Amino acid sequence: MDKKKIAVPLVCHGHSRPVVDLFYSPVTLDGFFLISASKDSSPMLRNGETGDWIGTFEGHKGAVWSVCLDTNALRAASGSADFTAKVWNALTGDILHSFEHKHIVRACAFSEDTRLLLTGGIEKVLRIYDLNRPEAPLREVDKSPGSVRTVSWMHSDQTLLSSCTDMGGVRLWDVRSGKIVQTLETKSPVTSAEVSQDGRYITTADGATVKFWDADHFGLVKSYNMPCTVESASLEPKYGNKFIAGGEDMWVRVFDFHTGDETACNKGHHGPVHCVRFSPGGESYASGSEDGTIRIWQTGPLTDHEETKSHAANGSVGKVKVSVEEVSWKIGGFHIAEEGKTKEKE
Repeated sequence: MDKKKIAVPLVCHGHSRPVVDLFYSPVTLDGFFLISASKDSSPMLRNGETGDWIGTFEGHKGAVWSVCLDTNALRAASGSADFTAKVWNALTGDILHSFEHKHIVRACAFSEDTRLLLTGGIEKVLRIYDLNRPEAPLREVDKSPGSVRTVSWMHSDQTLLSSCTDMGGVRLWDVRSGKIVQTLETKSPVTSAEVSQDGRYITTADGATVKFWDADHFGLVKSYNMPCTVESASLEPKYGNKFIAGGEDMWVRVFDFHTGDETACNKGHHGPVHCVRFSPGGESYASGSEDGTIRIWQTGPLTDHEETKSHAANGSVGKVKVSVEEVSWKIGGFHIAEEGKTKEKE
């Protein structure tokens, strides 16, 4: 029997419900980090390279739909079904701010300068909070035409991007005027929208299609039909020569950016894939699934195996707040817990 090349992911356990959002920090002096949102109401922070658990953010009382980290990975933000968006100290796990909404918060994003937090959700309103003056009146951008699914900042915080749960298209808003300046038309609702690291492209997933848009002139650059309905897509940040997509067939596929040809198909999840994201250096990518796991896949050469094996990077089953002492170990690729257990990367 011929040996097949099979990708061996790091499998990150810890969430007890589906994983619905993932976000990588930029590379910081302490490395880079991965934060995950889950319907279990407790976002988790991990070492982005090894997948090792660093801490769990406790405080939400409903499913968490969206998470993000600021540029220095010092603060985290989350949007939840408990009608709040929370900002956390990413070193201690403490809640810094809790912003009340009138309905479910589906999306949140820090501005590039980390001063502002953008939120959106079922209310059809985009809100901007000044984190330097959290008690000051918030700013509400003109009403969104539909329930907000994704939000992002662009053009050095001069432009906002949003998509809707119940209608197609990506809307681009001028921050100063608060008005929609452009709509990128799609047939199906856009479930994932990512601005590339170099600011050149907007990557969107709608229905069974992944599209790439010029982030400056807003023209459609490429559009590829996928083998199934995809919920998320991400462009490789360093060379921009490949992209990943995941969706209802439970597989994480890699495609050539220039041709759209499928170059790899990673199997391992036991439920639909809700989110995929490349790490900031492009050396690996993460997928989050209905099965409650995060899998981190290496972009480089595959390993020869007859059967798929998985290296586990187990998260905390009990809910423990992250401590400063634990964070100090994060670069070493292992986690020393309060109870004295030592877990190294396998």
